[in-house]
Amino acid sequence: MALLSSVLKRWAGLLALVGLALGVLLFVWLWPTIVTRPRLARLGAYLSDPAAHPEWQLQAGTRCPGAPFLFPTDGYLGFGFGDSWRPGHRHTGFDIFSPVGLNRTPVLAASDGYLTRRPDWLSTVIIRVPEDPLQPGRQIWVYYTHMADPDGVSFVDAAFPPGTEEQFVAAGTLLGTQGNYSGDPGNPTGTHLHLSIVLDDGQGAFLNETRIENTLDPSPYLGLKAGVYDDWSQPITCAGDQ
Repeated sequence: MALLSSVLKRWAGLLALVGLALGVLLFVWLWPTIVTRPRLARLGAYLSDPAAHPEWQLQAGTRCPGAPFLFPTDGYLGFGFGDSWRPGHRHTGFDIFSPVGLNRTPVLAASDGYLTRRPDWLSTVIIRVPEDPLQPGRQIWVYYTHMADPDGVSFVDAAFPPGTEEQFVAAGTLLGTQGNYSGDPGNPTGTHLHLSIVLDDGQGAFLNETRIENTLDPSPYLGLKAGVYDDWSQPITCAGDQ
């Protein structure tokens, strides 16, 4: 009986450790979603009346002190890098919401680079930046999307038709206007720009932007602090103001 009791105690201890480990893993898995949820309330308040909150908005073409990139569009930074609105999902960039609605808010190139628009891209362009300003010797890509209406009518500027490859653009060049294209006409997004910093594959091509491990936090490129675990208690502004 003593031996059985000892074995049972050992198993109980092991099960407790396994339960604790699973609990920690579940917490880590859920935590990005938990901390993202409060952002939804402020975003809702902004979208209901953007004009009431001009101080929440960042301005296209401006630059935070010391930032290598320009801010690419007017609007409220509603979601940041690593945010999650469902467990297991991680946001790969910034979502910047227009103050005035569909096809009215310009989107500008955040930096110099070489623009590509694949033939099947309705709402998207990507700009190759040969020299990462934060890590010299590394090439990065800046991805801009949602520049179309729900039916896929493109708002990308006519200077960049489908099939454009490696066209030089200077920082501040007009790329298009904010839209709400999602690929599903019955379920459009809110009018916004999604911006990602995408890693190069080492062979001169960009990696899959939808996977967070292939992307970088845009915060330091824009002089902001807008990662999932940064302080969102106030609207995001230049890092020195936070």
